[in-house]
Amino acid sequence: MPDAPLVKGCRVSAPARLHLGFMDLNGGLGRRYGSIGLALDAPSTEINVTRATSNTATGEEQERVLAVVQRVASALSLKGAYKVDVSQAIPAHAGLGSGTQLALAIGFALTRLEGLSLTPQQIGDLAGRGARSAIGMAAFEGGGFIVDGGRGVRDAPPPVLIQTPFPEDWRVLLALDARAQGAHGDRETQAFAALPPFPDALADRLCRLVLMQLVPGLMEADLAAFGSALTQIQGIVGQHFAAAQGGSPWTSAAVGALLKRAAELGATGIGQTSWGPTGFAFAPSPDVAVRLYDFLAGDAKARGLEIVIARGRNGGASITT
Repeated sequence: MPDAPLVKGCRVSAPARLHLGFMDLNGGLGRRYGSIGLALDAPSTEINVTRATSNTATGEEQERVLAVVQRVASALSLKGAYKVDVSQAIPAHAGLGSGTQLALAIGFALTRLEGLSLTPQQIGDLAGRGARSAIGMAAFEGGGFIVDGGRGVRDAPPPVLIQTPFPEDWRVLLALDARAQGAHGDRETQAFAALPPFPDALADRLCRLVLMQLVPGLMEADLAAFGSALTQIQGIVGQHFAAAQGGSPWTSAAVGALLKRAAELGATGIGQTSWGPTGFAFAPSPDVAVRLYDFLAGDAKARGLEIVIARGRNGGASITT
């Protein structure tokens, strides 16, 4: 950890991310999970960290913030105290990576204040992130579309295999349900443990879809190929996770119904990020995304949902000192 110049304060803007699915929940080849993800330009977590006489937090997620400060400070034997102001936060437990981005933003700010240089992977490890996926850490570091290689025998976050820019014209429609929460914490751990065995044949199918359709579709800016592959991936993974979601691939039935309508209107790449409840659909251009939004806005309001049009974020967290 080479020393870096001391600073008085640090402002960090960290991107939300979509977790688009797993490739191998069996781990029969020695690696388990293997995640697909995408950094988003909205929503984001915005924090400002300064020195203080005692650890304090203002704004959203105060309890969570203070827990992260204490964990990182203890792990690095930091002697100072800090004030963390959260001016904006990714919705918690919505499937958008709020916990990882908040932890990385705080950890990065603390190490900057103390003149330490750590990678997002090192900070994520200190903060207890990356147990199954490296998508959040890679999104924080460089943004874009990401595929990781799953957890192996080493006690370390998965290696990032692909990290590449997302097409500038493509848009993502997010369907958010503020009334529901995805599995997290102990509940998430228990849900994973209770899932039925994942067949090798399905893992084979997922890997083929990713390598031979999803990624080539992205690289050639072919949304039809990308979206078809993603919808199939989500169908396979969602059906497996239905056992932990009340028998449905959707945490929010309202989100599932709205995105079914989006697919009928021409959206593609339909699915749920992580444990939800947030769902997503892809459009080939800003104009098409706006048209879809207009068609769906009344239905979304009637179902108690919010629609947000987002872009892929082809850069990592923004840090100002």
